[in-house]
Amino acid sequence: MPTYIALIDFTENGIKHIADSPARADAFIARAEQAGAKVKDLYWTSGVHDGVLVLEAPDDATASAVFLSLARAGNVRTQTMRAYGKDEMQDIVSRLT
Repeated sequence: MPTYIALIDFTENGIKHIADSPARADAFIARAEQAGAKVKDLYWTSGVHDGVLVLEAPDDATASAVFLSLARAGNVRTQTMRAYGKDEMQDIVSRLT
């Protein structure tokens, strides 16, 4: 399954209700699984971004829907990147002309 990495930033509302963050994460993980995706890793971080999420989804549309549902809750904003494993990258570079 394709992998997606999201950098997470709390909104003002997310910070206001920071104590609820672990429970919100559990709810998000359950919703992602219902949509056919899987949260591989989730970290709260210090520094420029407030968290990092690694998600596997069967396709871009599923991943987009999952991330949009996360944003719609109003507690975080995300910057999402498609990630490629070593084997996927080997396939990509083998196609170079």
